[in-house]
Amino acid sequence: MPSHHQKKKHKKQQSHASGNSKEDAQTTSEQDSAVDGHLEESTPYALKRSEQVGRYLVASRDLKAGEVIIETPPLVVGPCAETEPVCLGCHSSFTPGSEVYRCDSCNWRLCAPNCHGLSTHRQLECIPLRDKAVHKLLQPSTPVQQKLMYEAILTLRCMLLKTVDPVNYDRLLDMDPLNDVRQQIPKLWNRNQKEIVRRIRDEWGFTDDFTELELHTICGIIEVNAFEVGQDPIKARALFPKACLLMHDCTPNTGHTDDLQTHHLTVRVLRDVEAGESLTLTYAHILQGTLKRRQHLKEEKFFDCNCRRCSDATELGTYCSALRCTKCRRGLILPANPLNQQSEWRCQQCPNSVSCESVILLLEKLSQQLECIGGNDVGGLEAFLHTQSTVLHDNHYLLLSVKHSLCELYGKIEGYLIPELSQEQLKRKETLCRDLLEVVDQLEPGLSRLRGTIMYEMHVPLLIEAGQLFQSGVIQRAELRRRLKEVQRLLRESERILSLEPEGSPEYGIAEAARDALKNMGTV
Repeated sequence: MPSHHQKKKHKKQQSHASGNSKEDAQTTSEQDSAVDGHLEESTPYALKRSEQVGRYLVASRDLKAGEVIIETPPLVVGPCAETEPVCLGCHSSFTPGSEVYRCDSCNWRLCAPNCHGLSTHRQLECIPLRDKAVHKLLQPSTPVQQKLMYEAILTLRCMLLKTVDPVNYDRLLDMDPLNDVRQQIPKLWNRNQKEIVRRIRDEWGFTDDFTELELHTICGIIEVNAFEVGQDPIKARALFPKACLLMHDCTPNTGHTDDLQTHHLTVRVLRDVEAGESLTLTYAHILQGTLKRRQHLKEEKFFDCNCRRCSDATELGTYCSALRCTKCRRGLILPANPLNQQSEWRCQQCPNSVSCESVILLLEKLSQQLECIGGNDVGGLEAFLHTQSTVLHDNHYLLLSVKHSLCELYGKIEGYLIPELSQEQLKRKETLCRDLLEVVDQLEPGLSRLRGTIMYEMHVPLLIEAGQLFQSGVIQRAELRRRLKEVQRLLRESERILSLEPEGSPEYGIAEAARDALKNMGTV
């Protein structure tokens, strides 16, 4: 993630400023990257700097969709914030009732005596935890306190690099902690002081090892720069010096995956990128409205996003935040100034206006209603869509969330398995997929994971419907071939996208299923 840290005066300052075009950011090349020490001519990116953005990466040449721009191991990996207890080797969660294994040195719990991730644990925190007998504090703690103790492990690991691996500790400090910004957020700073800083120094006995400022700085580096890595049952946070220089954008041109065991990060461009174009990723959910995205980015990453999507009240024509006007029944209500979180919302067809507070209350009420619907309750989700479509635009992010759930539920759960679906339900699944793809193609075009999974879901109703219509004589062979070619197109694109995912991941499994489906279809 973008970094701002000014560790020492000679360190280059970085900024989280988002969405600035290359024309806005007048840049100068840096010859010495704090990431690599140097950038070779073959490197697909160049390191740039501007007063608005700080340090960031641009394409050094034209890049093709799918091209790898960064491959890097994590600098450090550790448990997530307020996580349930996890193995300190691989960060996998524990199945209730499973056999308990403990590290024979520090006595903290492991998934197995031969866990593949034990080397990092033994290299960093194992001996210090043993010497200070921290397990005696862990075992009698409440579940809430245990979660906070596991959260502190990543901060401790980072600090221990100072003596165990000084070179990588310096690379860590090159990431921005945004201390000046975070100190102005008393709730956040005081929480870290209590739950991380005092815990490590006073309760765990590291008072003579680390200063309070050092620990607060590490907390900031993690909060600003960490990536979530792993897939169930493994979930962790990791820091990657190269990837932290990618600038945020709410319509990113890169995506990333991490190896299921090593968490080695691979960053690829999602679409063709021209030389000089900023390389961006997103820290927010693509199918989320501007109010929510900007709130998340401000609270979690400490910056105001001013990207092209956030600056456009229509969100690039998708209307992901639009409300329907209850006065004229024709117009859409949009924020007058989407970059102002307190902006008034106005109808585009009549004088009706709504306060931002009223919009937020409405969305909170609808979100609560949605949370009360069971995850597999197809009827309840469909009813929510039907009822709220009179209040929200069809592409509103709350409705998109429901559509995404439904497009997967049709064909996946008892009572809605593929052989059990009626023609109307198959058509419904197709419609839901098309609705989602129309939005995703605008907001995250190219090789996005979301596009790949939706395309695979969409091929099923199209394939079944084509066969049924041909067998019943409704369509002729020429139309059958046309429809089957669309199915093949969806499967090829889905396989192309999802085959980039790590082997063993659910998405890679879908890629294999798409490959098998194409093989079974043969030549059309």
